[in-house]
Amino acid sequence: MPITKSAKKALRQNKRRRIFNLRRSQKMKSLIKEVRNLITAKKKEEALKLLSQVYQAIDKAFKRGVIKKNTAARKKSRLMKAIKKI
Repeated sequence: MPITKSAKKALRQNKRRRIFNLRRSQKMKSLIKEVRNLITAKKKEEALKLLSQVYQAIDKAFKRGVIKKNTAARKKSRLMKAIKKI
């Protein structure tokens, strides 16, 4: 357990940030799953409508350091490639 005042504060901050990061990560993953399900169901228009939300979630996850830059780019690229394949 932390002993100094600054270490206690750092622990509180880490807990709070972890919750925010998990929330961002879960939202991103769930939206990607939704789009993937729409792609397998051959619903191109619906997938394209949801794509902007997915891009936003991926960009926010990258901006906050949940995922890295190339990971975000790869996820967006593969989603668009899969949608175009339909």
